[in-house]
Amino acid sequence: MLWQDVLLLIFLQLGGEGTFLGFDPAIFSISLCGRFPFVLSFPELFISATQLFISPPIMEEITFKILVADASHKSFAQQITDEMANSAKARGTGIAKRSIEYVQTKIEEGKAIIALTGDGRWAGFCYIEAWGHGKYVANSGLIVSPEFRKYGLARKIKQEIFKLSRLKYPDSKIFGLTTGPAVMKINSELGYIPVSYADLTDDNEFWKGCQSCVNYEILMSKSRQNCICTAMLYDPNAPKNKLSEMALRKDFDKRIKLFDRWVRLKKFVFLKLGKSSKSILSFFI
Repeated sequence: MLWQDVLLLIFLQLGGEGTFLGFDPAIFSISLCGRFPFVLSFPELFISATQLFISPPIMEEITFKILVADASHKSFAQQITDEMANSAKARGTGIAKRSIEYVQTKIEEGKAIIALTGDGRWAGFCYIEAWGHGKYVANSGLIVSPEFRKYGLARKIKQEIFKLSRLKYPDSKIFGLTTGPAVMKINSELGYIPVSYADLTDDNEFWKGCQSCVNYEILMSKSRQNCICTAMLYDPNAPKNKLSEMALRKDFDKRIKLFDRWVRLKKFVFLKLGKSSKSILSFFI
């Protein structure tokens, strides 16, 4: 839910008295005019009758190095695979598990991007997989250490793994399967479009990787044509009109709120969440 939605809901909860004058993200403030003065207090959120001030979190200044991983980074493989599993569990979504040895192999092959802090701590990771004899390429396993999130690292890592993929496989289609709205937004900015599963590789080795995902039964019940994940594709050789025909959704327009609703809708449909009016309303607030 965006701050605009939060503020509007607060306004409506208070009875909708007066006029909602709007929200200015540049100065983190809104103005409310009403008949009754009120004060609400939350951590980092202070509301008065005339102004609302949102205190942005104070971020520690950290320098990051984002580079192509090499053999010297193999020692981070355990930490990387552990965080991949923990992140999937926290989101309540599935993930195709990768072993420590698999991640180390990608590092040795020069098919991975790693982010480190200035003092050498692991901060993020992503790797390349090639399928169908190199016709398709996937940028997989994007993960950022929890302590270094909110620094924009995911976007920077994605940009670098995308560049590396284009360098190593200039004519390949680059695709991804993800449940993360933030990743979908980044992909969209790079030129990916949401597509059907039929537009992805038919390489059985790729789909075998989904067997360790908790949603594998859903994938197979749909004959590998749909699942919780959203499929996105970048085709360097496709004309724009062809891409427009392939795109399943043309209204994302790089807006993360629409990506988030799309993911929640798919979970609702496939996981059969409760169909109460409250759960249905949650898609729109």
